[in-house]
Amino acid sequence: MSARKSKSRVAPSGSRKGPWSHAEVERVKRMYGTYPEALIASKLKRPLATMRKLLMKIYDEAERRTGPWSAAEIQELKALLGRADFPVIARKLRRDPKDLEHRVALLRGQIKARPWSSDDEQMLKQFYGSRTDADLSLILGRPASQIQEKAQQLCLAKDKTFQHRVQGVGRVTMPRWTPETIQLLKELYPNERNVEIARRLNRSTKSVVSKAHDLGLKKSSERLREMGQQNVSQRHHRRLRPAARRPAAEAGGAESEAGG
Repeated sequence: MSARKSKSRVAPSGSRKGPWSHAEVERVKRMYGTYPEALIASKLKRPLATMRKLLMKIYDEAERRTGPWSAAEIQELKALLGRADFPVIARKLRRDPKDLEHRVALLRGQIKARPWSSDDEQMLKQFYGSRTDADLSLILGRPASQIQEKAQQLCLAKDKTFQHRVQGVGRVTMPRWTPETIQLLKELYPNERNVEIARRLNRSTKSVVSKAHDLGLKKSSERLREMGQQNVSQRHHRRLRPAARRPAAEAGGAESEAGG
């Protein structure tokens, strides 16, 4: 008598049912505009049709925003530029598409060369890898030439997935880490700024930080203390001159142990 083989059942991606929890709704709000709807539904294990009904309730049935844009809205718009299509951005911001186009035109009119503040550099580091230069010009209000110059100073590079997906570049490979470059990284990382290490090794700062993390490298207590003093100094300048643009910070600026 042959034993029956039991078949294991794989639950479908949209298997969760019932009311949406507050945590789920907030997660949908955070992810919408950054990820495709199907991927969000899959991550939450909800049927796609159910999630689309939730999106309609959150954005389409809510009161539309009119009038002046708040600073928070503009920041949210900048975070979405280059990540979502205009109809999705307008929907998420609950703004009329023509209102959105007008706001983007205003951002485009504000593009001009200006000194770099430490906050500006942090924004560039945050967005550079996953945005086109045209999007970065709108986000930072600077010409592409100035952005490229600063990106080169900070040893920034576009993300591999971004180059492949958006720019149509084939498989992107970085130079291999050799025993010699790894040894130099170990010697430099504790006390040097990440941007200086990147220049020495002819790599991006992201590559340096990632490899240092893999190797378990840490900044020295002296370097961490210096970084802390730089951060305190920057916050002090922001309090003293909140309405004025600060002069360009030293290329690379302060860095955290996880970036720079």
